[in-house]
Amino acid sequence: MKKNSLRILIFFVFFLASLNAQEKFTLSGTITDSKSNETLIGVNIIVPQLKSGTVTNEYGFYSLTLPSGTYEVQISYLGYKTITETLELNNDIVKNYKLVESVEALDQVVIKDDVERLNIRKPQMSVNSLSIKTIKNMPVVLGEVDVIKSITLLPGVTNAGEGSSGFNVRGGAADQNLILLDEATIFNSSHLFGFFSVFNPDAIKDLKLYKGGIPSKYGGRVSSVLDIYQKEGNSSEFHMNGGIGLISSRLLAEGPIKKDKGSFLFGGRSSYAHLFLPLFDLDNVAYFYDLNTKLSYRLNDKNSIFLSGYFGRDIFEIADSFKNEYGNAVINFRWNHLFSDKLFSNLSLIYSDYDYDLELSFVEFDWQSGIRNFNLKYDFKHYINNKIKLEYGLNSIYYRFNPGEIRPTTESSGINPFKLTDKFALENAIYLDAEHKISPKLSVRYGVRFSTFHRLGQDELNVYENNNPVIFNENLGIYQKAEPIGTRGFNKSDVIESFANFEPRLAISYQLNENSSVKASYNRMSQYLHLLSNTNSPTPLDVWAPSGEFIKPQLLDQVALGYFKTFKNNQYSLEVETFYKKIDNRIDYIDGANLIANNAIEQVILNGEARAYGLEVLLRKNEGRLKGWLAYTLSKSEQRTPGRTAIETGINNGNWYNTPFDKTHDISLTASYDINKKWSLSSNFLFQTGQPATFPNGQYEYNGIVIPSYEARNSSRLPTYHRLDLAVNYNPKPKSTKRFKGKWVFGVYNIYNRRNAANITFRENRNSGTNEAVRLAIFGIVPSVSYNFSF
Repeated sequence: MKKNSLRILIFFVFFLASLNAQEKFTLSGTITDSKSNETLIGVNIIVPQLKSGTVTNEYGFYSLTLPSGTYEVQISYLGYKTITETLELNNDIVKNYKLVESVEALDQVVIKDDVERLNIRKPQMSVNSLSIKTIKNMPVVLGEVDVIKSITLLPGVTNAGEGSSGFNVRGGAADQNLILLDEATIFNSSHLFGFFSVFNPDAIKDLKLYKGGIPSKYGGRVSSVLDIYQKEGNSSEFHMNGGIGLISSRLLAEGPIKKDKGSFLFGGRSSYAHLFLPLFDLDNVAYFYDLNTKLSYRLNDKNSIFLSGYFGRDIFEIADSFKNEYGNAVINFRWNHLFSDKLFSNLSLIYSDYDYDLELSFVEFDWQSGIRNFNLKYDFKHYINNKIKLEYGLNSIYYRFNPGEIRPTTESSGINPFKLTDKFALENAIYLDAEHKISPKLSVRYGVRFSTFHRLGQDELNVYENNNPVIFNENLGIYQKAEPIGTRGFNKSDVIESFANFEPRLAISYQLNENSSVKASYNRMSQYLHLLSNTNSPTPLDVWAPSGEFIKPQLLDQVALGYFKTFKNNQYSLEVETFYKKIDNRIDYIDGANLIANNAIEQVILNGEARAYGLEVLLRKNEGRLKGWLAYTLSKSEQRTPGRTAIETGINNGNWYNTPFDKTHDISLTASYDINKKWSLSSNFLFQTGQPATFPNGQYEYNGIVIPSYEARNSSRLPTYHRLDLAVNYNPKPKSTKRFKGKWVFGVYNIYNRRNAANITFRENRNSGTNEAVRLAIFGIVPSVSYNFSF
């Protein structure tokens, strides 16, 4: 009996010893800038002896669980001095760090994702992040810093050309990109019809573009996610900075509400080129303005609240005959709560609105349309241990769509008021994502998103024979509108149509050695909103429409495979990725489709499919006086809409055709060179295959009218696009200790005056009577100068 008791005691002692040996504790906290107290995103916290680490989240929080012991901990962030200290971890520790900007750090910072070795190990791929300092130093048209134009210098990202709005990722349409500003959806990302972006660079803190391997917390679009966070504001002391350019200026103020606890940020930007138009006897107006706001307050060590907003407006007016206004407005209230040193949460209440107003005085009517949503999000980050991190949450979005309303502006106009039917929808989602370090070399990120979409009741919905709003005329071989045979009415609480989709996500990273790895990813995504547009890039007149009885949600399946390598202690890095994606239910339009003021849009829409595949290469030089990157993309983007029956021909005879976003070759070279402390140079070179186009291939005469005939859809192309930009940055007093600091930027856009074609139209020459092609080019060579300051 005693021997058995002794054995039990010995076993119990060894069991306790083993528990103590396995005992783990958590190091957690927040990392901020030492001067402004601004939280820093993506800071590396590394324990070299365990080859382990983590990074701070969107709010600067980190959590790292380790076995008890004494460790050397390194805190590193590009542009800041690295902190190295020894910690004895024998209980849970909350440790906040303040990083000091490196005196030797140069003003320009390159893409920071995948620079550190830790990111070689992470399963995250197809992601790029740009520092706002990099964006500010890039040469740009008219000297106006442009976030959207900057990301088109990355592999896999293009746009429809100069003066076009939006951007295209891996052969996708502009409406397939989810654009978030402090988690709020931005429906129109451009000012002045695409010449500038809506984002004030002074207010931006962090920018990430997800092209593939998209985490399950994101959904609702099938091409990409552009996630932008605004700065929180300086909670230590008051500061102002801004810039004065040829056509616009900006000013931002930030400071403490209560020192080290709360802060405010207000930023404004406006163009003023229209003020000079009267000097040329032009009674026209074209300008924009926007306002960025943010209030941040730390209630205690476990709770912080944020209130942020963006308000932007564009006004375009031609004499007394035409006036166009449009813009975004978003408000977001967020609450950060720390349940424990391992569980971080964020609750967001978001309002987003985009509206469009067109007043035509010469015909005496006003046209208004828009989209509005209310979004509830609750997200959790759960740091289970050093090998497993969970992200899970839910969100619910209520939409109200205003397709359009016409109102007479005078009693004598003779125009009757007309309102297109409002539409309503509810989109819900829950998600779970896990990042799992299986072994020192193998890491996996896997998750699932379950989304539902409910098309809610509206005043009136057309009913068609055989439930078919588009019919095929066999005699003419064309698609035509079907005539409604009746209508149905609904209450707003009724559900007209419902959809539900599982969206699995998977990303794998295998480390070949300390400097290289291979990665693979798969993601399935659903998109329930559609932008009705028959132009190559979005315009303010385009209308958003929800999925429903006749418009099905777009469904994406994408796979990607990549090789990643760093050279010479991370001075150089190479990223090579190949991808293939397929999209079901991509909408297409019948020939002659009219999308404006159409109350039965289902009569001109067919559901098709799209696919894109390609190779992306990104070679970067991250350190030294000469920095930059070379990006190359070889890709194909196609679409087809086959006939629904054996008799129907489909669109383009059911054959695959190039999408408007297909660009076979896309090369961009971005470089900067620091001559000395005062002077630096930066340049961009772009070369792209011309945009697909459909040209006439003949003509015939009918009843005295000449009618052109056209080739297959998008079977021709515009001429090749290329240009070279150059900027010179001058800091007159780099060593000045005064609060006020200034810097000049001199730029030349399109330095060799290439007349790149925005489009090509055809007309009859009045003198010779022959047909001729006319090229429209928006920009030639454009010099600029701007002055940036801070105090």
